[in-house]
Amino acid sequence: MPIRLDIKKKLSVSSERVKSVDIHPTESWALAALYSGNVTIWDYESGSNVKTFEVSELPVRCAKFITRKQWFVASSDDMRIRVYNYNTMEKVRDFEAHSDYIRYVEVHPTLPYFLTSSDDMTIKCWDWDRNFDCTQLFEGHAHYVMMVKFNPKDANTFASASLDRSIKVWGLGSPLPHYTLEGHERGVNCIDYYPSGDKPYILSGADDRTVKIWDYQTKSIVHSLEGHSHNVCSVLFHPKLPLICSASEDGTVRLWQSTTYRAETTLNYGMERAWALAATRETTKLAVGFDEGCVVVELGSDDAVVSMDGTGKVVWARNNEIQTATVRGIASAGADGEELPDGERLPVVPRDLGACELYPQSIKHNCNGRFVAVCGDGEFIIYTAQALRNKAFGQAIDFVWSASGTGDYAIRESATRVKFFKNFKESRAIKPAAASADGLFGGQLLGVKAGDSAVLFYDWDSGEFVRKIDVAPKEVYWSDSGNLVLLACENSAYVLSYNAATTASAIAMGQVDAEDGVDGSFDLMYEISDTITSGEWVGDCFIYCNASGRLEYSVGGKIQTLVHLDTNSSGSTMHSVLGYLAKEDRVYLVDKNLNIVSYKVMLAVLQYQTAVMRGDFDAANELLATIPESEYTTIARFLEAQGFKEEALQVTTDDDHKFDLALELGKIDVAHALMEQTPEEEKKSIDTMAKWKKLSDAALKISDFDLTEACSLASDDFPGLLLLYSAVGNFEGIEKLAVMAKEKGKTNIAFLSFLLTGNVEECADLLIATNRLPEAAFFARTYLPSRVGDIVSLWKDDLSKVSETAAKALADPAGNPDLFPDFDVAAQVEQMFLSQREATKATGIPSTQYPTAKDDLNLDLIALVKSQGGPPAAPAAPPAPP
Repeated sequence: MPIRLDIKKKLSVSSERVKSVDIHPTESWALAALYSGNVTIWDYESGSNVKTFEVSELPVRCAKFITRKQWFVASSDDMRIRVYNYNTMEKVRDFEAHSDYIRYVEVHPTLPYFLTSSDDMTIKCWDWDRNFDCTQLFEGHAHYVMMVKFNPKDANTFASASLDRSIKVWGLGSPLPHYTLEGHERGVNCIDYYPSGDKPYILSGADDRTVKIWDYQTKSIVHSLEGHSHNVCSVLFHPKLPLICSASEDGTVRLWQSTTYRAETTLNYGMERAWALAATRETTKLAVGFDEGCVVVELGSDDAVVSMDGTGKVVWARNNEIQTATVRGIASAGADGEELPDGERLPVVPRDLGACELYPQSIKHNCNGRFVAVCGDGEFIIYTAQALRNKAFGQAIDFVWSASGTGDYAIRESATRVKFFKNFKESRAIKPAAASADGLFGGQLLGVKAGDSAVLFYDWDSGEFVRKIDVAPKEVYWSDSGNLVLLACENSAYVLSYNAATTASAIAMGQVDAEDGVDGSFDLMYEISDTITSGEWVGDCFIYCNASGRLEYSVGGKIQTLVHLDTNSSGSTMHSVLGYLAKEDRVYLVDKNLNIVSYKVMLAVLQYQTAVMRGDFDAANELLATIPESEYTTIARFLEAQGFKEEALQVTTDDDHKFDLALELGKIDVAHALMEQTPEEEKKSIDTMAKWKKLSDAALKISDFDLTEACSLASDDFPGLLLLYSAVGNFEGIEKLAVMAKEKGKTNIAFLSFLLTGNVEECADLLIATNRLPEAAFFARTYLPSRVGDIVSLWKDDLSKVSETAAKALADPAGNPDLFPDFDVAAQVEQMFLSQREATKATGIPSTQYPTAKDDLNLDLIALVKSQGGPPAAPAAPPAPP
């Protein structure tokens, strides 16, 4: 059976002829060397042009990343090598390397070397730690040297391909080749080594239109691949997938199975001749350079092939190698006996189980973890999980385990045939009631994906049709109890309850409708409007990763976010949920590079939240006693989100949260008591001041003026105090506020407070102290004529520092009475005002006198004094209030 490759085009850009491509191992970048003389870096996730380097006026034939130096090296037809820093765009080095066109550049995987091959029939080794000196010269080919490649198994050796129809293998330190491989009928354009050390293979492509696999130990041809109709320009063993890739001048890229040499598929993007290929072991991406541009495709999923059983034993595949490790106890065995921080990579110790006979595309534990099924290449093999001993095998497009029964599973043989197995023996076969069965889902029931329209559920024991659900899930997740199931679709997920008793009764009584199944077997509980990429049921709570890189969980349809995970450059998640261990209270995640991390998620907390959502507060209160206080605030925020704020106030241990809840519930006394307990070192913090202000506003709303005053004083809320005192007529309070504001430098509040209390002398002094001398002079002219002369004198002295002329232009009323008519009368009014102020200072003017007092505000006192021929007698002090 062929490998199921879900090929997706990630990037397609038009440009000049692309003679070389390379993929960055960590960034989502593709490096393209163009015939125009430019080198371009493309982001294949976003499709954007990251940087363009104008390298030469002649074609650039090769460009390669040197990631450990943040460089790339490029060779061009002016026979020069140029090295650039791809971050700063600085040109690091530019030198002439050969006497003819430079065909290829190969970077050593660990040493500071790179090789260049040329039409001058030589290969040179350059050392960038020695100022890019040419440290070795290799001669022996009789025609153009088209490509060189280091051996990943032994990086001291490399191979070269030449148009003299030969492949030569060399060693660093010797100018002569170790041996020569001959077998192509025309010039050899490209070569590659097998990326793993288990096969001594070299791959080659030539102008004879063939791709050959060589055993460099026996120096013989293992296999020859035919299918291209023109020269083969580039070949490679994909470092992550069991594929051989070849690009040809016929415009196609062919993919072959690297173990069976079966032709898998052919890619043709209509961009004329294909010149170059590139891939990395970190991803399943493949970059292709054409005459008319560059394409990057994804050959299947990058997700790790891994599975974890219920005890924390993890099994994963790296190519054909199967390894295992345990995560149990690791997170709690950090430095000094403390738990590892959430999100930190777990230092698991892998153990080799052996090699698998097929290339694994999925691994799945059975219900009790004793067996593991490895699927790929259209086949499956069931192994024992501990020793990888073969238990069963067969051909299948899909394989799923039952939620019960050690050896119960099902396979999909074709689009119309599904087989059931019980205790590793075939029990029955069915033809699903759908035009095409496109996938299987394991669990409490067997799910059959019916195209893009529905999923059909069947009973494991009888094979009876149970129900058709009209959605097309990507994955189906069953709870351990089997009473809940989540259908994860493209942009949303649906949680359904499953009534096993109703289903079993209907099957036993033969009351299963052929079209509708068992009525009442499923009920929709709620919908999750999110794209779920992986997940796990923990009781009635579902923990999952979404496409945006968040780890969340759903309790009764209410979503709680646990943590924001790392994402790739396009914002997609890099992790998947591996499993949950109740004894550890941790959820385990794995990324695409098989790094395992964990996060603390207490089972008791999840059970408490589930009980709350059911409305079972008796059970919730019992569970609360088993939860450590460190989790109480998390629970309280959950209760608050559900509208149970009174309960949240009782549970929370976070003072900030408790304060906010008390205010929302109108419990002003509780909030005040919390504020009174503020530590001395935090009393003047911005956060504390803001809380006092909130409490002040809340107290003001219920007309608790004493508490409002106390809060405003604690928070230095002078505007609030001014509003309060002036509103309630607190004369003494305004006087005290004026003094406090002056001491704190709040001059606007201080000035207004002094003015409200009639303390015009302090107002004038305040203006003088703040060097507001013009304002002070005009203020004195209105309210304190007796001090105008002194203030004008100060104004003149200050102004003379800027302009003597302007200072002399200022007139003093004492020396220029003609310029200030009625100034002497103003002095009499001042005395009248001061006398009245002193008479009313003790009690102020009672509010009962407002109807008459308001008219006094509009009196022209100077006109009044002039009409009476002198100042009127001061009014008698009002009687003291009873």
